[in-house]
Amino acid sequence: MVKTIDTIRLSEKQKQQLIRLKSRTKIDNWNVLCRWALCMSLAEETAPPFEDIPSDSNVEMSWKVFAGEYADVYLAALRQAYEQQKAHIGNMLFGDFLKLHLNRGISYYLTIL
Repeated sequence: MVKTIDTIRLSEKQKQQLIRLKSRTKIDNWNVLCRWALCMSLAEETAPPFEDIPSDSNVEMSWKVFAGEYADVYLAALRQAYEQQKAHIGNMLFGDFLKLHLNRGISYYLTIL
């Protein structure tokens, strides 16, 4: 199974949540907020709950834009979490695993602000 990410496309719900986060934090860049959200979720030892997350918004970014200069570090952390949580996620695709972590992290981020 290939464990790389090319493009990240957010759901409309995630887009609306990020708009709220942008206004609360005054951070203008989607990718920065998404990185922080991913880290918040990866800090949890448990796998995020499964849900079908559509890619139905117009917010899309490449992995390079999403992860920035530390792309290798974020990818390594995501791969490690994928391997550790494999028993709980079954045959989930790596890209879907990222979407679940991103979704959980955005939700966490909203609750603390």
